Amino acid sequence: MSDDLRELYQEVILEHGRNPRNCHHPDAPTHAAHGDNPLCGDQLDVYLTVGADDRIAEAAFEGRGCAISVASASLMTEALRGKTLTEARELFKKIHEMCTSDEGGGIDVADGDFERLAALSGVRQFPMRVKCATLAWHTMKAAMEGNAEVSTEDEV
Repeated sequence: MSDDLRELYQEVILEHGRNPRNCHHPDAPTHAAHGDNPLCGDQLDVYLTVGADDRIAEAAFEGRGCAISVASASLMTEALRGKTLTEARELFKKIHEMCTSDEGGGIDVADGDFERLAALSGVRQFPMRVKCATLAWHTMKAAMEGNAEVSTEDEV
């Protein structure tokens, strides 16, 4: 990764960490889960409002955590809006692979879904931060599966 790209990604993380988007409790979420990263102390609640057409009309979160955890949740909620639950599951798989695979999962960061989310790819270089970056995503997956809670201690 070039120094310019690394700097851009760092700016995206810092901006979303300081000014998270969609950080609130929606009026009537259809799916919700609580996520915990005991190692770092991050705790998030993820809320999805899914319409009859199986599309995510609203994605939001509340909680506290490090800049990477909050930025990841913020970026995730922006990316999920308008996606079907199936598309959200596929996005989860790709993001998880991008953050955990040595090759970055072969993700095309020029793809519209990944252009901004690629900022999270740098956590691969810091294994202790992978759980921070993936907490919101695991929590979103738990919410879609009807699980009330998830912990990074249970995830890869």
